Amino acid sequence: MTKGIIGKKLGMTQIFNEKGQIVPVTVIQAGPCVVVMRKTVARDGYEAVQVGFVDPQGGKRASKPEQGHCEKHGVAPVRVLRELKIDATDPLKEGDSILVGEFVEKSKIHVTGISKGKGFAGVMKRHHFAGGRASHGSMFHRAPGSIGASSYPSRVWPGIRMGGQMGNEQVTVRNLEIAKVDAENNLLLIKGAVPGPKGGYVVIKQEA
Repeated sequence: MTKGIIGKKLGMTQIFNEKGQIVPVTVIQAGPCVVVMRKTVARDGYEAVQVGFVDPQGGKRASKPEQGHCEKHGVAPVRVLRELKIDATDPLKEGDSILVGEFVEKSKIHVTGISKGKGFAGVMKRHHFAGGRASHGSMFHRAPGSIGASSYPSRVWPGIRMGGQMGNEQVTVRNLEIAKVDAENNLLLIKGAVPGPKGGYVVIKQEA
Protein backbone atom coordinates (compact mmCIF):
# COMPACT_ATOMS: atom_id res chain seq x y z
CA MET A 1 0.00 0.00 0.00
CA THR A 2 1.24 3.47 -0.92
CA LYS A 3 0.68 6.42 1.39
CA GLY A 4 0.22 9.69 -0.44
CA ILE A 5 -0.74 13.29 0.21
CA ILE A 6 -0.77 16.60 -1.63
CA GLY A 7 1.34 19.39 -0.18
CA LYS A 8 1.99 23.07 -0.77
CA LYS A 9 5.60 24.24 -0.66
CA LEU A 10 5.98 27.08 1.85
CA GLY A 11 9.74 27.58 1.58
CA MET A 12 12.97 26.44 3.21
CA THR A 13 14.47 26.88 6.65
CA GLN A 14 16.89 25.03 8.90
CA ILE A 15 16.61 23.05 12.11
CA PHE A 16 19.02 21.37 14.51
CA ASN A 17 19.18 17.59 14.74
CA GLU A 18 19.86 15.54 17.87
CA LYS A 19 23.62 15.99 17.34
CA GLY A 20 23.33 19.78 17.24
CA GLN A 21 24.02 19.92 13.50
CA ILE A 22 22.18 22.32 11.20
CA VAL A 23 19.86 20.51 8.77
CA PRO A 24 18.31 22.38 5.79
CA VAL A 25 14.64 21.47 5.40
CA THR A 26 11.75 22.29 3.10
CA VAL A 27 8.50 23.18 4.85
CA ILE A 28 5.44 21.61 3.24
CA GLN A 29 1.83 22.26 4.17
CA ALA A 30 0.74 18.64 3.73
CA GLY A 31 -3.02 18.48 3.50
CA PRO A 32 -5.49 18.00 4.88
CA CYS A 33 -6.68 16.13 1.81
CA VAL A 34 -9.92 14.40 0.90
CA VAL A 35 -10.62 11.44 -1.37
CA VAL A 36 -12.81 12.86 -4.14
CA MET A 37 -13.14 9.76 -6.33
CA ARG A 38 -12.28 6.06 -6.15
CA LYS A 39 -11.30 4.42 -9.44
CA THR A 40 -11.61 0.65 -9.93
CA VAL A 41 -10.43 -1.95 -12.41
CA ALA A 42 -14.00 -2.83 -13.33
CA ARG A 43 -14.98 0.73 -14.27
CA ASP A 44 -11.72 2.52 -15.09
CA GLY A 45 -9.23 -0.26 -15.83
CA TYR A 46 -6.98 0.42 -12.83
CA GLU A 47 -7.09 1.05 -9.10
CA ALA A 48 -6.50 4.62 -7.90
CA VAL A 49 -7.93 7.42 -5.81
CA GLN A 50 -8.37 11.02 -6.87
CA VAL A 51 -7.27 13.21 -3.97
CA GLY A 52 -8.09 16.89 -3.42
CA PHE A 53 -6.09 19.43 -1.40
CA VAL A 54 -8.40 21.11 1.12
CA ASP A 55 -7.46 24.78 0.87
CA PRO A 56 -9.26 27.19 3.26
CA GLN A 57 -10.37 29.16 0.19
CA GLY A 58 -10.42 26.23 -2.20
CA GLY A 59 -14.18 26.22 -2.56
CA LYS A 60 -14.27 29.82 -3.73
CA ARG A 61 -11.35 29.42 -6.12
CA ALA A 62 -12.54 26.16 -7.66
CA SER A 63 -13.95 26.46 -11.17
CA LYS A 64 -17.54 25.49 -11.94
CA PRO A 65 -16.51 22.17 -13.54
CA GLU A 66 -14.41 21.39 -10.45
CA GLN A 67 -17.30 22.32 -8.16
CA GLY A 68 -19.67 20.12 -10.15
CA HIS A 69 -17.22 17.21 -10.11
CA CYS A 70 -16.86 17.40 -6.31
CA GLU A 71 -20.59 17.80 -5.71
CA LYS A 72 -21.22 14.71 -7.85
CA HIS A 73 -19.08 12.68 -5.44
CA GLY A 74 -20.45 14.30 -2.31
CA VAL A 75 -17.39 16.25 -1.15
CA ALA A 76 -16.69 19.96 -0.65
CA PRO A 77 -15.23 21.75 -3.70
CA VAL A 78 -11.44 21.58 -4.09
CA ARG A 79 -9.22 23.16 -6.70
CA VAL A 80 -6.06 21.03 -6.63
CA LEU A 81 -6.60 17.39 -7.64
CA ARG A 82 -4.03 14.62 -7.99
CA GLU A 83 -4.29 10.88 -8.56
CA LEU A 84 -2.60 8.18 -6.48
CA LYS A 85 -2.37 4.51 -7.42
CA ILE A 86 -3.50 2.08 -4.73
CA ASP A 87 -4.20 -1.63 -4.29
CA ALA A 88 -7.64 -3.14 -4.68
CA THR A 89 -7.51 -4.07 -0.98
CA ASP A 90 -7.00 -0.47 0.14
CA PRO A 91 -9.99 0.66 2.26
CA LEU A 92 -9.95 4.30 1.08
CA LYS A 93 -13.30 5.52 -0.19
CA GLU A 94 -14.86 8.78 -1.36
CA GLY A 95 -15.06 11.34 1.43
CA ASP A 96 -12.21 9.90 3.50
CA SER A 97 -9.63 12.31 4.89
CA ILE A 98 -5.87 11.94 4.41
CA LEU A 99 -3.84 13.66 7.12
CA VAL A 100 -0.14 14.33 7.62
CA GLY A 101 -0.20 12.28 10.82
CA GLU A 102 -0.03 9.11 8.71
CA PHE A 103 3.65 9.85 8.01
CA VAL A 104 6.44 9.13 10.48
CA GLU A 105 9.73 10.91 11.07
CA LYS A 106 12.98 9.50 9.63
CA SER A 107 11.08 7.57 6.96
CA LYS A 108 11.86 7.85 3.23
CA ILE A 109 9.49 9.48 0.76
CA HIS A 110 9.29 10.39 -2.92
CA VAL A 111 8.30 13.97 -3.82
CA THR A 112 6.89 14.88 -7.24
CA GLY A 113 6.44 18.48 -8.40
CA ILE A 114 6.79 20.84 -11.35
CA SER A 115 10.29 22.31 -11.52
CA LYS A 116 10.90 26.03 -11.88
CA GLY A 117 10.76 27.21 -15.50
CA LYS A 118 14.03 28.73 -16.74
CA GLY A 119 12.91 29.68 -20.23
CA PHE A 120 15.15 29.05 -23.23
CA ALA A 121 18.61 27.82 -22.23
CA GLY A 122 21.68 26.82 -24.24
CA VAL A 123 23.41 23.46 -24.13
CA MET A 124 25.96 24.50 -21.49
CA LYS A 125 23.30 25.48 -18.97
CA ARG A 126 20.68 22.92 -19.98
CA HIS A 127 22.84 19.83 -20.56
CA HIS A 128 26.13 20.82 -18.86
CA PHE A 129 28.19 20.79 -22.08
CA ALA A 130 31.80 21.87 -21.55
CA GLY A 131 31.80 24.42 -24.37
CA GLY A 132 34.80 25.39 -26.44
CA ARG A 133 37.95 27.32 -25.71
CA ALA A 134 37.50 30.82 -24.37
CA SER A 135 40.67 32.09 -26.00
CA HIS A 136 40.72 34.95 -28.50
CA GLY A 137 39.69 33.93 -31.98
CA SER A 138 38.32 30.47 -31.16
CA MET A 139 34.78 31.43 -32.29
CA PHE A 140 33.47 28.37 -30.45
CA HIS A 141 32.72 29.42 -26.89
CA ARG A 142 29.25 28.13 -25.98
CA ALA A 143 28.20 26.34 -29.17
CA PRO A 144 26.90 22.73 -29.17
CA GLY A 145 29.27 21.38 -31.81
CA SER A 146 28.33 18.71 -34.34
CA ILE A 147 24.77 17.37 -34.19
CA GLY A 148 25.15 14.68 -36.86
CA ALA A 149 27.12 13.44 -39.86
CA SER A 150 26.69 14.79 -43.39
CA SER A 151 26.55 11.87 -45.80
CA TYR A 152 24.74 9.48 -43.46
CA PRO A 153 22.08 9.72 -42.16
CA SER A 154 21.86 13.22 -43.69
CA ARG A 155 19.54 14.26 -40.91
CA VAL A 156 19.58 14.89 -37.17
CA TRP A 157 18.84 11.84 -35.02
CA PRO A 158 15.90 12.17 -32.60
CA GLY A 159 16.98 12.86 -29.04
CA ILE A 160 20.07 14.94 -29.86
CA ARG A 161 20.66 17.31 -26.95
CA MET A 162 20.23 20.95 -27.96
CA GLY A 163 19.24 24.29 -26.51
CA GLY A 164 15.57 24.74 -25.66
CA GLN A 165 12.98 25.04 -22.91
CA MET A 166 14.55 24.31 -19.52
CA GLY A 167 12.57 23.42 -16.42
CA ASN A 168 8.79 23.61 -16.04
CA GLU A 169 8.52 19.82 -16.16
CA GLN A 170 7.49 17.09 -13.76
CA VAL A 171 10.35 16.00 -11.52
CA THR A 172 10.42 13.27 -8.87
CA VAL A 173 13.07 13.34 -6.15
CA ARG A 174 13.35 9.95 -4.50
CA ASN A 175 14.30 8.80 -1.02
CA LEU A 176 14.10 12.13 0.78
CA GLU A 177 13.93 11.92 4.55
CA ILE A 178 11.17 13.33 6.75
CA ALA A 179 12.90 15.47 9.37
CA LYS A 180 9.80 16.38 11.38
CA VAL A 181 6.02 15.88 11.35
CA ASP A 182 3.82 18.62 12.84
CA ALA A 183 0.36 17.02 12.77
CA GLU A 184 -1.24 19.90 14.68
CA ASN A 185 -0.36 22.45 11.98
CA ASN A 186 -0.41 20.02 9.00
CA LEU A 187 3.28 20.62 8.35
CA LEU A 188 5.91 18.26 7.01
CA LEU A 189 9.61 19.19 7.22
CA ILE A 190 11.58 17.36 4.55
CA LYS A 191 15.36 17.18 4.62
CA GLY A 192 16.85 18.95 1.58
CA ALA A 193 15.17 20.60 -1.39
CA VAL A 194 12.07 19.57 -3.33
CA PRO A 195 11.04 20.56 -6.88
CA GLY A 196 9.13 23.73 -7.62
CA PRO A 197 8.75 27.32 -6.38
CA LYS A 198 7.19 28.61 -3.19
CA GLY A 199 3.46 28.11 -3.39
CA GLY A 200 3.83 25.18 -5.77
CA TYR A 201 2.00 21.92 -5.15
CA VAL A 202 3.78 18.60 -4.74
CA VAL A 203 2.70 14.99 -4.27
CA ILE A 204 4.38 13.12 -1.41
CA LYS A 205 4.40 9.32 -1.56
CA GLN A 206 5.68 6.71 0.82
CA GLU A 207 5.95 3.02 0.08
CA ALA A 208 4.46 1.15 3.02
